[in-house]
Amino acid sequence: MGFELRDHTADVAVAATGDSLEAAVGAVADGLAAASCDEIPTGVGDRFSVTVTAENREALLFDYLDELIYLRDTRSELPIDNRVESIDPSVGDDGQAAWQLEASARGIPLAAVDAREVKAVTYSEMRLERTDDGWEAYVVFDV
Repeated sequence: MGFELRDHTADVAVAATGDSLEAAVGAVADGLAAASCDEIPTGVGDRFSVTVTAENREALLFDYLDELIYLRDTRSELPIDNRVESIDPSVGDDGQAAWQLEASARGIPLAAVDAREVKAVTYSEMRLERTDDGWEAYVVFDV
């Protein structure tokens, strides 16, 4: 389980794996943090919760990462040490299928790190697939 940063034209990509869907999605989120700065301080920052609902797994991955970028900008904290506790398919209030993600992260004040701006998550080349060994994800971020 883990992630790898990959150069991607003018962007940055994260390839991640995990034994479970939750582990792979959490690894992509940790890759987002790694793409944002070279060194992440340990032992600082308070944990906060993140809940996201979307129509399918890929949209859930996109919306979760987009929410982390939004929280970074509004809280002035880099979300690190991302833990995805659960990803569950369910039925939304309108009767349509929906997926829900429950997660938490630690927020490191941006002033405490030399952060690069990751502007947005993209659907470009996004993959989230089950493999014989677990799950693989690939996400491109606009920098």
